[in-house]
Amino acid sequence: MKQLFKGGIVVTGKGTKRCDVLVDGEKIAAVARKITDSEAQVVDCSGKLLLPGFIDGHTHFDLDVAGTVTADDFVSGSRSALRGGTTTVVDFACPHKGQTLLDGLDIWRQKARDCRCDYGFHMTIDDWNDTIARQLDDMYAAGISSFKLYMTYPAMMLPDETLYRILCKVREKGGICIVHCENHPLIDLLTREAKAAGAGGNVSFHSRTRPDLLEAEAVSRLLRMAQLARTPVVIAHLTCRAALREVEAARKRGQTVWVETCPQYLLLDRSGYESDDWDHAASLVCSPPLRTPADQEALWTALRRGEIQTVATDHCSFTPEQKAMGRGDFTAIPGGLPGVETRFSLLYTYGVTTRKISLATACRVLSENPARLYGLFPRKGIIQPGSDADIVVFDPQGSGTIHAADLASRASYTPYEGFHTQGAIRQVWLRGQLVVDQGMELEHGGGQYIPRGKCSL
Repeated sequence: MKQLFKGGIVVTGKGTKRCDVLVDGEKIAAVARKITDSEAQVVDCSGKLLLPGFIDGHTHFDLDVAGTVTADDFVSGSRSALRGGTTTVVDFACPHKGQTLLDGLDIWRQKARDCRCDYGFHMTIDDWNDTIARQLDDMYAAGISSFKLYMTYPAMMLPDETLYRILCKVREKGGICIVHCENHPLIDLLTREAKAAGAGGNVSFHSRTRPDLLEAEAVSRLLRMAQLARTPVVIAHLTCRAALREVEAARKRGQTVWVETCPQYLLLDRSGYESDDWDHAASLVCSPPLRTPADQEALWTALRRGEIQTVATDHCSFTPEQKAMGRGDFTAIPGGLPGVETRFSLLYTYGVTTRKISLATACRVLSENPARLYGLFPRKGIIQPGSDADIVVFDPQGSGTIHAADLASRASYTPYEGFHTQGAIRQVWLRGQLVVDQGMELEHGGGQYIPRGKCSL
C-alpha cells in the first residue's frame, strides 16, 4: 500500500517546506515539491503540518515503585502516547537489587509485548559487580546503548565511586549514561528535620526538602566525575537555573553534556504544593520537584538557544488514590506525573505560538534530537526517504482544552486540567499505517521493539 500526503508543510529541525510525501509500505519513499503516483492513496494535507513522529525518551510504564505500580502499563501508556503523536518511546528497564541486566531486560520485554507504539529500552544500573559489567556487551548486542544511573532513592542510588566506574566502563563501548541528579544525603537530612518539626503531612515540604541547590550540586558532582572519566552524559529532567549554570560551566571546559527537561518544569511551578487542597498538592509531587516561574523562563530561554536538547515527559503516572498513600507523610506520596499524551500540544501552544521557541526547535527537541541522542536516527526522527513513515498530521487551526476524561491514561487526572491548546493532531501514522484518526486509535498491528545504535547527536 502506498500513501501520498499532498499539500502539507513538512517540518524538520531546520525549518519548514511545502512538500508532498510518498510512503511505500513502512518507509518514506520520496519527499518533493510535487509528487504524482497513480497507485497511491492520496491523503489531503492542505493547510496541515507534517511532523516526524515524536519520540519520548523518558517514560516509566508498568513500574513497581514506592510500594505500588504505575497506573499506566505499556498498553494504556502507549495508547496515550500515540494519541499525542508520540510514535516511539524509550522506557527504562529496571532490574531490582540482586538481579542482573539480563534479568531486567527479560522482565521488560514481557511487560512491553503488547505495546501499541514502537519502543526501546534504556537499562537502569542500580548495582555493580563483575557479572553486570560483563553483561554490558549483552545490552549493546540487544540494541540498548544508554544506561540510567541514580544519585538519589536508596533502592536505586549508587555511591560516587561506583558511578565513576560505570561511567568509565560505558565509555569503552561508546554508550551514554542518563543520570538523575539530586543530593540524597542532604535531602534525607532535611526530610528528617522537617518530620521532627511536625511537617510530615505538609506537601510543600516535598519541594522544601529537595531545593534547586541540591539538584545543582549533584549535577556539578556528576559532571566532574564525567570529566575525569572522559564520558558524555545526559542530565535527566533538569529543572532550574542553578543546574543550567553547572552544565554551562562543564561545556566551557570542553565536556559533552546533553540536557533533558519536561513540560511540567516549563509550565507548572512549586506554588501548587502550597495549595490548601491536599489532593491537588499531592497530585503534583514529582522528583525533582516543580520550581519557580524564574526557573521556567530560564528553561524556555535555554530551549530557544539550543542549550537543552530534548523535552521528554518522565511519564510516571499514579491515580489520586495512589497519591493518597502519602496522606500524613509527604515522603510516601508516589512521585511522578502523567504527560505522554499532552506533550506536543503543550509545547506548541505555550512555546511555539508564543514565540518562545520556533516550530523547528520543537521538532528538534521532540523528534530529531532524541532520535540522534538515543541511536534511532535516521530510521526515526525525520521525514526523509528511507526513514520509517512515522508522521503526525497537525492542524494549526484547531483548538481544544485538556481534560483528564478525554485522555487515554489510567491516571484519571492530568496536571494540565483546563489548559487551552492551540492546534489539533488530526492523524498519526506509525510505519505507514494510520493508527490515530481524529483522536481515536484505530485497529493496527501494534508496536515493534526498535534496537538502537550509538549516539549521533
